[in-house]
Amino acid sequence: MNIETTLKEAMAIDGALGVALVDYDSGMALGVLGGGPGLDLELAAAGNTEVVRAKQRTLASLNMRDSIEDILITLGEQYHLIRPLTGANGTLFLYLALDRGRSNLALARHNLKRLEADLDV
Repeated sequence: MNIETTLKEAMAIDGALGVALVDYDSGMALGVLGGGPGLDLELAAAGNTEVVRAKQRTLASLNMRDSIEDILITLGEQYHLIRPLTGANGTLFLYLALDRGRSNLALARHNLKRLEADLDV
């Protein structure tokens, strides 16, 4: 599945407000969909790059031989899910912002995992 299709399918997740595919080496978004005045996805992509890098540095400092499955940031009205991609897409992550009142967090995590498996970059 290509980037555009992946982003469209992510926006079909209940409660989705916006989604981005981000390269955390550069902080650049390879694709965004959704967002709006209260959610600047380009800015969020750059900021979440720092979150992923910080967590990776922490894992390395602790000599943990493990990988990040996903990172959840819980806000009063939103969930922000960050899912680093594995394999050949190892410097990318999917970022999904959800309306907390209209989403099912467990189902959203499951759907992002499925989308990751089908993504071909």
